[in-house]
Amino acid sequence: MQLIKNASKEKLRGGFYTPEAIASFILRWAFNGKKDLDILEPSCGDGVFLEEIQNGNYRYNSVTAIEYDKEEANKARKIKLSKSRIVNSDFHKYCLGTKKKFDLIVGNPPYIRYQYFEKEQQKFASEIFDRANLKYNKLTNAWVSFVVGSSLLLKDKGKIGFVLPAEILQVSYAQTLREFLSKFYNKINIVSFEKLVFPDIQQEVVLLLCEKNESDEHLIEHLELKDASALAKLDVEKLKSPKKKIDFKSNKWTFYFLSQKEINFLEKLQRKKIVPKLGEFAKVEVGITTGSNPFFTVPLSTVQRYNLEKYAKPMVGRSVQVPSTIFTKKDWKQNKNSEARSHLLTFPLMQDLNGSIGARDYIAWGVEQKINEGYKCRIREEWQVIPSLRVSDALFIRRNNIYPKLIINQAKAYTTDTMHRVSIKPDVNIEALTASYYNSLSLAFSEICGRSHGGGVLELMPNEVEEILLPYNSTNQELLPLIDAMIRNKKDISEILKITNEKILKNNLGFSDNEINMAHSIWKKLSQRRLNRGRKG
Repeated sequence: MQLIKNASKEKLRGGFYTPEAIASFILRWAFNGKKDLDILEPSCGDGVFLEEIQNGNYRYNSVTAIEYDKEEANKARKIKLSKSRIVNSDFHKYCLGTKKKFDLIVGNPPYIRYQYFEKEQQKFASEIFDRANLKYNKLTNAWVSFVVGSSLLLKDKGKIGFVLPAEILQVSYAQTLREFLSKFYNKINIVSFEKLVFPDIQQEVVLLLCEKNESDEHLIEHLELKDASALAKLDVEKLKSPKKKIDFKSNKWTFYFLSQKEINFLEKLQRKKIVPKLGEFAKVEVGITTGSNPFFTVPLSTVQRYNLEKYAKPMVGRSVQVPSTIFTKKDWKQNKNSEARSHLLTFPLMQDLNGSIGARDYIAWGVEQKINEGYKCRIREEWQVIPSLRVSDALFIRRNNIYPKLIINQAKAYTTDTMHRVSIKPDVNIEALTASYYNSLSLAFSEICGRSHGGGVLELMPNEVEEILLPYNSTNQELLPLIDAMIRNKKDISEILKITNEKILKNNLGFSDNEINMAHSIWKKLSQRRLNRGRKG
């Protein structure tokens, strides 16, 4: 965790300025001919939305703009927008104290983690959630409470238009918000971009455009554009009638990148429980938290230099160290001989080191480097003793590129928190389970259950891995040698899936060719969308 004293002013304030093209479009969508709006900007920064209201010559009743930073609030005042009021305050406090309601709320709320909130802000954010009958989570980012609070300040008919991190579509801590928005609003449009709007911070953003109109409809639509400049040519009339029905269950909004036909196909599988989840066959948990991987995970040369053989255990910590679906002892030895960090140092209490002079020297060097002062180390009884030292049956890579791998841990290697530990449940064949994972449907659900980051990285946490649909069948075991060999020989995953889909989805589950093609198309669509963000230009 980054300490507050080391965080930048931008990180603490959560301020990344909105491009004019985005502010201009949101206002064009929001006004759309209306002239009698009471408008709120809950985090106006230096006033880009205010400037765009001014530049657009919009007619309105009033504009209220909130800004926590005094300097930024003063910049916004210098715009001198007519019929506007700039309030230098925390939005959470304003939200709880005002009785005013608004027709339109627009902005780019700050992206501030809970630990950077001041105590009073944490309290106010929690109260906003209480008012909305929502449970507050300490993982919640500031932008979530801004969206909830703003929604509570809308009139019976009104709109919100926000620039938000794409996390809203995927992350677990925003699930409560997704469910809230699905029920609170009648129309939701999500606009995303092929290129990063904020490339300097590798933050993918979306535009969340919501309308409340007192109808019984709850519809949603997703539209993807090349970049922010494409908004100038976008006809806002296209956003008037979203077509897809909102799913009130816990599905991530990644679903809505798909066609209604594809959504219906996936929902049918879930509703009828045609395919079980990975969590029914295995428990997934985080890998070992060392507190300092550079200190505790070392190459062979370090082991030999300090005579640490007694405490060095086989370890794998990077995806490049795992060439296929079975991590063998031979694979580990190759990593060891190539000077990869292939050893985990598992020190005992100091009193049990006895005459291990090399270990004492290495631990003393760690103290010189202040490894013992890191948060995870200093809270231990003795900082050099790593807890939860357990080898798992299989491994699941936490952060992935083309596709995430499920790997049999034949080498009995330890792993750090760069990989998840997978423990097979009784009466489950690990080879059959692993082979059963390699099909287009399971890979599609890895995209749906996980979340993408800047650079095209797909990340899955343990609970998300357990949600992946996995068509387990004991006969799939016979596919494993072929899958392993093809991956080792760097065959394209699509070649592998042509073979595995035939047995796993068609022969065992009875999927039609059309259904198999749809599952594969869903995976390709979601993975390519993510991977495109990792490509420059």
